[in-house]
Amino acid sequence: MAPKAKPKPSPPAAKPQTPPLEDLFSALHRHSENSQYDQVVQVADQVLSVAPGDEDAIRCKIVALIKSDAIDKALSTILASESLPIDLKFYKAYCLYRQNKLQDALESLNNLERSLMVLQLESQILYRLGKMDACMQNYEKLQKLKIDSLDVKSNIIATLVSAGRSNEIQGMMDALKVKASSSFELAYNAACSLIEKKKYAEAEQQLLSARRIGQEMLMDEDYADEEIESELAPISVQLAYIQQLLGKKQEAIEAYMGIISRNLADASSLAIATNNLIALRGTKDASDSLRKLDKLIEKDDGSKFFKLASGLDFKLSHRQRESLYSNRLFLLLQTNKMDQAQELVSALPEMFPDSLTPILLQAAVLVKEKKVSKAEEILGQFAEKFPEKSKPFLLVRAQISAAAGHLQVAADSLSMIHDIRHMPATVATIVSLKERLNDINGAAAVLDSAVQWWKDAMTEDNKLSVIMPEAASFKLNHGHEREAFKLYEELVKDHGNNTEALVGLVKTAARTDIGKAESYEKQMRELRGLKGINVEVLEKSCGAKHVEGINVGKVEALEEVKKAKSKKRKRKPRYPKGFDPANPGPPPDPERWLPKRERSSYRPKRKDKRGGQVKGSQGAVVREKHHDVSVSIAPNLKSSQGSSSKGAASSEQPTKAFSKSRKKNRS
Repeated sequence: MAPKAKPKPSPPAAKPQTPPLEDLFSALHRHSENSQYDQVVQVADQVLSVAPGDEDAIRCKIVALIKSDAIDKALSTILASESLPIDLKFYKAYCLYRQNKLQDALESLNNLERSLMVLQLESQILYRLGKMDACMQNYEKLQKLKIDSLDVKSNIIATLVSAGRSNEIQGMMDALKVKASSSFELAYNAACSLIEKKKYAEAEQQLLSARRIGQEMLMDEDYADEEIESELAPISVQLAYIQQLLGKKQEAIEAYMGIISRNLADASSLAIATNNLIALRGTKDASDSLRKLDKLIEKDDGSKFFKLASGLDFKLSHRQRESLYSNRLFLLLQTNKMDQAQELVSALPEMFPDSLTPILLQAAVLVKEKKVSKAEEILGQFAEKFPEKSKPFLLVRAQISAAAGHLQVAADSLSMIHDIRHMPATVATIVSLKERLNDINGAAAVLDSAVQWWKDAMTEDNKLSVIMPEAASFKLNHGHEREAFKLYEELVKDHGNNTEALVGLVKTAARTDIGKAESYEKQMRELRGLKGINVEVLEKSCGAKHVEGINVGKVEALEEVKKAKSKKRKRKPRYPKGFDPANPGPPPDPERWLPKRERSSYRPKRKDKRGGQVKGSQGAVVREKHHDVSVSIAPNLKSSQGSSSKGAASSEQPTKAFSKSRKKNRS
């Protein structure tokens, strides 16, 4: 048999020819014009395979990846091209900004020329970091460039609102030559400024106007109904927030529930609605509220830090994110989940390094664990470390110390707050604490210091007329008559028409100097009807005499009427069904309420003395009875409902609901 011939090897497949660079760049331009970003990336890779390091191809690829939201791939491309002589710092900063690595993004913009794009991106980063003053400085530079962009103008108004400068809004809008009706974003931001001014009715009307403008604008741009509802979701949340501020709790709850049930695409509006609903409900249904918040908060794998779901870390402001975490901690304390609370409170200082809230929340956890002394120590340390920010620390320490009975610590904490320690409410609290400590001299010194401070104060709203009478009354009640007399005398000289001060002066002088008391008594107004009364004769009289006559009869008649009215109306007795009171039958046993052994008819049973006899056949053994007793020990379950602190000491009020300013982000 002839051997089979070996098959000829097939020729190698020909490699597809790469189109010329001119054709590739033409395709690149065409795909870019048509917003076909995936094709742009493919063509850019083909260009780079022919011409590695081509600057235009790299830039096109990076921009296409950013436009298609492939931020991680865009950043990888930038990092891989850092060895090339191409300046990609701006794109790197933008990618870091989109990844919410704000501080790194800000550093990437250093040493770059302050161009229009750089200033806009830097403003966005500063806004997200909560540095509103620096952000506003950038926008002032943009104003000098005379940029006629409605988006930039809207962002300027949003920055002013977030910076707490709502009083400047109208002036800024006039300078920018825009009106609230120019766009629904401007109308929304103007409404936020009205909320800051507590003009809630006007803000509500402005929001309704913003929603109407937005619906018209988006319908003209052929947006679908769902897209329009999602775009205008912040307005709906803000309208519900106004109902909350106006005290219409039920209307606000229904509005928030409606927003949550529609499950809008705007994740930030859903998160804010959920947070505000939880704040409204308070301690009611704490477990359900905690489940709702847990859907928004998750923990990074292998890290002690937490993050928000659905990219909310990027979409929410610093204050809004902090409020979500604070409310979750309050709910953990309320449901007694102390391990989770400890885990969260230990992560917050690094997550919000410039905020005071994590320290206050740490004190709240310690108070819940009944470690009040440790909480006082931590608050005191931070008050000393940051004296310019010590007020909230000292206020919280005073509150938790007073609640724990540490009255001296509470009084010292209030005394250390310089800007309020001379206010009437603070003075009254410190004096009350020192009275409970039996430190009367210390309390008097606090009052003296407050009186002297208000004497030296050059303010229109002077509280000296409030402090001095209280100080004089306190000294009079505690035996310091001479000091009280001086205070009252000074009050009368400064306020001659003050009747209360004159009465106090007469009462005080009556204990120290009768002559002065009589002289000041003459300055008091006489009561009507007392001119013809001789006091000495009245004192020597035997009192009022009984006079008979018509008036006496009237008095007696009135007394009889009162007695008649005071008599209770007799009600007919109610008998059982079928009972005939005419034939009641035999009377009931009078001993029916006594135990049987105490009744006269009770006869005890005779004891059987034959129990010891052996029954059965002779020689039978009596077997002892063994009773098996099964004891079921029920666990003693204690249901303890925990209490939380607002800011560390007061009853739990989850963070004041917050509003947000709409700031348009352009990729």
